[in-house]
Amino acid sequence: MEAAELPDPAPGPGQLLVKLEAAGVNFIDVYQRTGLYAVPMPYTLGLEGAGRIEAMGPGVEGLAVGARVAWSTSPGSYATYALVAAEKAVPVPAGIAGEAAAEAMLQGMTAHYLARATYPLKAGDACIVHAAAGGVGLLLIQLAKLAGARVLGTVSTPEKAQLAREAGADEVVLYSRDDFVAAAKQWTGGSGVQVVYDSVGKDTFERSLDCLARRGMLVLYGQSSGPVGPFDLQVLYAKGSLFVTRPTLFHYTASREELLARAGEVFDWIAAGRLKLRIGARFPLDQAAEAHRQLEARLTTGKVLLIP
Repeated sequence: MEAAELPDPAPGPGQLLVKLEAAGVNFIDVYQRTGLYAVPMPYTLGLEGAGRIEAMGPGVEGLAVGARVAWSTSPGSYATYALVAAEKAVPVPAGIAGEAAAEAMLQGMTAHYLARATYPLKAGDACIVHAAAGGVGLLLIQLAKLAGARVLGTVSTPEKAQLAREAGADEVVLYSRDDFVAAAKQWTGGSGVQVVYDSVGKDTFERSLDCLARRGMLVLYGQSSGPVGPFDLQVLYAKGSLFVTRPTLFHYTASREELLARAGEVFDWIAAGRLKLRIGARFPLDQAAEAHRQLEARLTTGKVLLIP
């Protein structure tokens, strides 16, 4: 990646020109940069951001120049100005800062759909959250506790363990030191957990299956350690008629109505103090490469932002 000076873009039909306040850095950006997810080149990374509308193209309705918006599935956010599809832009409520709005979109809505839709947590459920001190992990812990579930988080360092506990995790395992499968079995009295939320992928996938209760679900929503290899589905019945799913936010915000409802609930929780955000690192826009290095090396916690 390199910073470049380009002409300010002009919005076309259905587009907004937005001056960014903050852009979110996420593992999907890493997957695009490395080629794991193919994108056309040259390409401006960044699917998530927040800022103020500077101009609007033809056909945009319900928004106005000067309004603040945020988005999570419109590319080009590693920039000072971005063209955003109006149908992907969510109005930011008064009192929500730009940095908070950027964090709330991709990671906030991801935690929301994981805990409320993919496997709807309920009181009495036990779940595992891998990478519990990451941006999604810290939010997912909080949403699990709001639903009345118990949470076992896995992290790599004692410092991250403390963050997971502060977010509400009932039990925390340092996977670099202890066996999280044995810990999960002991924690549940041998029965296993109802769901594992796994953003790590290759390094945790098979052992995560061993943590599940009968008819439990493994939700693989990321692959920070690499993609999971070919898998024999017969293993699922042998381990207890298990379920595995690979969801993505795009499919849980496919309609404008669902996008606004999901983002609106996340913003409401933030405003009410029920969902606490943690911005772990801020980088100037021209240090995007360093932001990626630290994210990939698992040196960050909470949300990583680029500030134009």
